[in-house]
Amino acid sequence: MCGRYAASRAPEDLAGIFEVEKWEPEETLAPDYNVAPTKEVYAVLDRPLKDADDPTPVRQLRKLRWGLVPSWAKTPEGGARMINARAETVHEKPSYRRAFTTRRCILPADGYYEWVTGAGERELEVEGKKKRPRKQPYFVTPADGSVFAMAGLYEFWRDRTLPDDHALAWWVTCSVITTEAETSPLAVAPAEGPRALADIHPRMPLMLTPDQWDAWLDPARTDVDDLRGLLAPPPAGLMRAYPVSTAVSNVRNNGPELLTELEGPEEGTLF
Repeated sequence: MCGRYAASRAPEDLAGIFEVEKWEPEETLAPDYNVAPTKEVYAVLDRPLKDADDPTPVRQLRKLRWGLVPSWAKTPEGGARMINARAETVHEKPSYRRAFTTRRCILPADGYYEWVTGAGERELEVEGKKKRPRKQPYFVTPADGSVFAMAGLYEFWRDRTLPDDHALAWWVTCSVITTEAETSPLAVAPAEGPRALADIHPRMPLMLTPDQWDAWLDPARTDVDDLRGLLAPPPAGLMRAYPVSTAVSNVRNNGPELLTELEGPEEGTLF
């Protein structure tokens, strides 16, 4: 899954990386090293400009809210639970299938956090025989330092309690697509601990490589079978993972120190 991630790149850098044609300086976000559900995040998308006569899609960098609210939802309250969409079923789930065919985006990140929970400890806790120890967070990021381009969906939701001209009348929300975690060895693994992403968690965000970006963002591609072909996981061996401070477990903590690599898991945590 993806429950937290880091996104510290400046909008000017993202605009260059993704060949963005339009972004509004007033939508600039501060670097966020502990992005949590319901926060505002950057998204890259191809869409005609609002109120423009030309219907040609334009590559834009937009500010969206993480946690997708379907257009038909009566309230936005469920958005915090819809931060992830499974690649295997995204084309058929009512909450995601319309966005999958016409409203796809890329959510740029430095990488994502995941917490290791050992299977043995989980079983003991379920049986009531042992209190689960603190979980060790790991930061997963491209080994070459490139941007982590997460496949995403976005949706519009109209707050009918507000007038049309109200600034908050429309919500634009998004979700990260996840896939099965890689079982192949990490490009760079920690000295002790997990050797593959699947050792950390069975799911991972679907990372798109640069050769996939244009096809994924193209709103003219609406054939479900064609689009499902774009959900293939990236080549193996692109990622590294390393332990970070358990401070990231508290959403109030936010700073570049959260990305500092530890020599090993913190005392009292798993692995």
